[in-house]
Amino acid sequence: MSGSFDARSLAVVIFLGFVAVSLLLCGLAAADQDDPDHFYAGGSSLGPVGGGLAIAGDYVSAATLLSTTGSVALAGFDGVLFALATVASLVLVMRLFAERLRRRGVFTLGDFLADRLADNSVRRALGVATLVVLAPLLIVQLTTAGHVMTAMFGLPEGALTGCTVASGTLMVCYSAFGGMRGTGYIQILKVAVVLAAVTLLAGLVLARFGWSPSALFDAAREGSGAGGDYAGPGLQFGHGLAGGLDLIGFQLTLVLGAACMPHITMRLHPVRDARTARRAGVWAVAPVAVLCAGIVVVGLGASALVGRELLYAADPAGGTSLLMVTGALDPAAGGPRESPLFALVACAAFATTLAAVAGITLAAASSLARDFTTKSGAQGAGKASGREIRRARLAVVAIGAAAVLLSAYTHDRNPQVLLSLSFAAAASVLPPVLFHALFRPGFGARGVRWTVYGTLPLIVVLMVLSPAFSGTPVALFPEWDFAVFPLQTPGLVTIPAGFLLGLLASRAKPPGATPRGPRHRARWTPARAGTGA
Repeated sequence: MSGSFDARSLAVVIFLGFVAVSLLLCGLAAADQDDPDHFYAGGSSLGPVGGGLAIAGDYVSAATLLSTTGSVALAGFDGVLFALATVASLVLVMRLFAERLRRRGVFTLGDFLADRLADNSVRRALGVATLVVLAPLLIVQLTTAGHVMTAMFGLPEGALTGCTVASGTLMVCYSAFGGMRGTGYIQILKVAVVLAAVTLLAGLVLARFGWSPSALFDAAREGSGAGGDYAGPGLQFGHGLAGGLDLIGFQLTLVLGAACMPHITMRLHPVRDARTARRAGVWAVAPVAVLCAGIVVVGLGASALVGRELLYAADPAGGTSLLMVTGALDPAAGGPRESPLFALVACAAFATTLAAVAGITLAAASSLARDFTTKSGAQGAGKASGREIRRARLAVVAIGAAAVLLSAYTHDRNPQVLLSLSFAAAASVLPPVLFHALFRPGFGARGVRWTVYGTLPLIVVLMVLSPAFSGTPVALFPEWDFAVFPLQTPGLVTIPAGFLLGLLASRAKPPGATPRGPRHRARWTPARAGTGA
């Protein structure tokens, strides 16, 4: 498949082509970005098909593409469960929240809750929650982009910082100039590239085993060295009580947190009507389901063709499985750097991470610009509108610079603890707040504050005291050991805590409180959502 073909040149061509097209799309979208409605909610012009594909693009991250592939390769049935939970999360959110999150003039979760509860005081709490959720995820995505670029071009480890800075620069350009519509175009392009690469890989893997899924699974089980345990739960976290609870907690965190991320919900606010929301849901879920099915096949292929020992030696978390399987599928190449298949898959992985960091950066900057300002995110006109856009773009630059610095410090650490923190915060804070605000009469700003400021410190404390932070070879600080909380993922404790705090706050009455009028009741009606009142 390779021969005399210069695979590194192919990687450069594909990379430069993706960057050029992405910048062109952002340039076209930037023509009318001087108005907040266009900058923050330009995704409404994409229609149901484009909007759904943009949601799918925002949803598919490096964790979806690389980590899930590695989990399938190394943990078998557990990895398949993670892929199913990834699809189930998006289905749940699109069915439960998509239509209800529609509202005109709303750009962030802080905007939505402030309008929904008629209380601007919730903005800062939602802004804090948004940054806590997105900051660790952004650092991991940016670090991954640097690693993938280094591998794609065959550069030495010393070039990792430069690649991370280059990725961060592109991220800032996409977010600051493209706005919501520009990043939407990039997400659609990313979905096409990633689906093509993963479908090609899955087809090549199945062809190696006579297009027989059962033969592929048998070979994967043999390559895993785990025997019958590969076909059952427990390899990822262990077979004991703590391992079982960890698996349940991780699944619950993934289902509730993955699709409630602020950069996903941000695309739901400008949807025009219920029919558009339903159609966008179909176009969002379908490509993610196809992609996860391909990831499962590729993960099994990595276990069957490469073997657990080599995969684990390269990365104990299995994050390099997607790239390593290309070498087994292209044996004629002199190595991964000379394989066109490796070049194609590496470029797809880079497109995934780069587009993901652009969407995450825009959502974080939007929250920073609107939820922490003196005017509590109020919209302006004319000069006030221009100042808000400049403030948002400065926030993009500030967040991008901070993310580059932090990713340079953590590039040699296991990213799983940061991912766990991000997903645990999303699952433990955002679904409880949204559920109570949309479905529980009497829930107000007090409930939002209790949920956010009560749950986030609990998550941090449990993560610091968990084996994911210290005490194990794959911990964030393996040289230390002060783990006393037995679970690696705190979701089994923090998710119920988030719902409980919201419930208690909605029932607790401050001294001298008077009953609220009907307009403060958290009850959703189609007429209200359609008018954005």
